[in-house]
Amino acid sequence: MAAIIPIRAFTDNYIWAIREGRHAVVVDPGDAAPVERWLAREDVTLAGILVTHHHGDHVGGVVALSVRRGIPVFGPAREDIPGRTRALAEGDAVELEHPPLRLHVVNVPGHTAGHIAYVGEIDRYPVAFVGDTLFAGGCGRLFEGTPAQMAASLAKLASLPGDTHVYCAHEYTLANLRFARAVEPGSEALAARFAREESRRERDIPTVPSTIEDERATNPFLRAAVPAVFAAAQRHAGRPLADAVEAFAVLREWKNTF
Repeated sequence: MAAIIPIRAFTDNYIWAIREGRHAVVVDPGDAAPVERWLAREDVTLAGILVTHHHGDHVGGVVALSVRRGIPVFGPAREDIPGRTRALAEGDAVELEHPPLRLHVVNVPGHTAGHIAYVGEIDRYPVAFVGDTLFAGGCGRLFEGTPAQMAASLAKLASLPGDTHVYCAHEYTLANLRFARAVEPGSEALAARFAREESRRERDIPTVPSTIEDERATNPFLRAAVPAVFAAAQRHAGRPLADAVEAFAVLREWKNTF
């Protein structure tokens, strides 16, 4: 049976290890050292690396982990990924025998121009490794893409089955939910989620993965067209907004300075 394990890195990054038996792949290894420690402690062989985008805190450990092992490194075709051996775009798939893995690639530009996500099933459970596109309760900053691109990328992810487990790369959940509650202060779903996640953090338990169902119910960046969220964006902007994409853009700028 496969397991998905968070390996903590830097101050708030998660490097995800997908393990079955004595083989594993890792997602977005920004730092090689914690991965090497985990591999040694667990007596696990690293069989591959998946990369979602080019930022240093996601690729900084790729070369050190991959070169001497001669393992495949999968990453977005539209970005410069160190050590990449296979360039991927939407419609491609990642397949490995050990650990047994088949994930489909989805283009999700916005945070970066070529950002991708890996979507599929692991032990019949739907999963999505989304990098910095969709966070628990939030979304990534728009460093290279437009609001329309990011809104479209988030809509793709929001269309996944509700029980899909969402593996993002940072522990930003409480800060994101504080912002979400400013947008929708009357949301009972948000209040319940915040209490649940706050309890986890008090016990030093990761708040991720979340689920697509949770994100649809509480993440303002997936809810820009919902009347209460759209109205909050208009109030913050102090002007009428044309559509949900414009509301999304206002929400993202609001969060940048929240």
